[in-house]
Amino acid sequence: MTTQATPPTTTASRTAHQLWTRARGLTLAFALLLAGAVTLAVLQSDARHGALDPRSADPSGSRAIAELLADHGVSTRVVTSLAEARTAARPDTTLLVAAPDLLTQPQQRELHSSIAHSGGRTLLVAPGSPSVDTLAPEVSADPANSRSSALSPDCTLPAARSAGTAETGGIRYTTHRPDADECYPSERLATLLRIPDTSGDGDTVVLGAPDILSNERLDKQGNASLALQLLGSRTHLVWYLPSLSDASATAPDDGKGFFDLLPSGWLWGTLQLFVAAALAALWRARRLGPLVPENLPVAIRASETVEGRARLYRKAAARDRASAALRSTTRTRLAPLLGVPVAQAHAPEALLPALSAHLHGDGQSLHSLLFGPPPGDDTALIALADQLDALEREVRRP
Repeated sequence: MTTQATPPTTTASRTAHQLWTRARGLTLAFALLLAGAVTLAVLQSDARHGALDPRSADPSGSRAIAELLADHGVSTRVVTSLAEARTAARPDTTLLVAAPDLLTQPQQRELHSSIAHSGGRTLLVAPGSPSVDTLAPEVSADPANSRSSALSPDCTLPAARSAGTAETGGIRYTTHRPDADECYPSERLATLLRIPDTSGDGDTVVLGAPDILSNERLDKQGNASLALQLLGSRTHLVWYLPSLSDASATAPDDGKGFFDLLPSGWLWGTLQLFVAAALAALWRARRLGPLVPENLPVAIRASETVEGRARLYRKAAARDRASAALRSTTRTRLAPLLGVPVAQAHAPEALLPALSAHLHGDGQSLHSLLFGPPPGDDTALIALADQLDALEREVRRP
């Protein structure tokens, strides 16, 4: 007997066109997302900086006040490290700290030790409770902010009286220092404080809001006048922008470990999440015992079942199981046609002699076809299926 393999035409195989048809939507979406990301990166790759940066011309930047100070002979230098800020604390320098709350507790203590008796001016921009207690020990921040932004000076500080109404409304402060200048009050709490140094000519200015320093608000009210007088009292201005890349920001904090830094509520929350996950897993575990066979609620066509199983075999590359199923089914159908009991259909010594006598073919080729090793690839598997089908047709032929 001779059999001829036919080209693979089963529905389990996919062509390159079919794969492209399925994947082109996802590929197009990924390409559009990538193009959008590149476009945004290009548009934002100019000389922009962060908020309150004297190099930035953005609305939230502070380049305008830096240029006005330069016209009045005040030089501005930007620093981003604590070491540079501490070195800049001198009698002829105003040190502006743009975001004091970004400083860690060790950084705040080191900075305060440098500015305490430097003889220069330190301007803290909108420090909250996390930083004002350390950088200005005799000042406290009120939990409630000012309701209005434009306030009247209502104090004897010459810079405030000359500037008039300014947009200092923000964080409100209190102090017990009798010599402090408390300006721009909101509900009797100051939004601008000047604390003089008891041992020299230096002072510390606490500003409740950064509005008077931004480009978009500098020309409003008396913002420009107040900013110029607060920052122009010395010939040098050092603008300190705290950065997370500063090595001092990543230093160990009093030897505390990772778990010491986590609030206790987070630990309880994590435990609750584990309990919820366990309850959800128990709820979803519907089969707590052995599997029970169930009748299908609807009738499924045999072709759909065969095709679905073929796709599963192909996805798992289970050519050994697929070929074993094909050969076993073929032997089971051939045995009754050859007069061999079904119980002996899978025994080569019982099935092959009867099959050879019926077809007058080569027993060795029949043994390789019905009991041979698994095929090496999908093409060989398809050829095996075709050969088994041709063998069964030949046996059934009268």
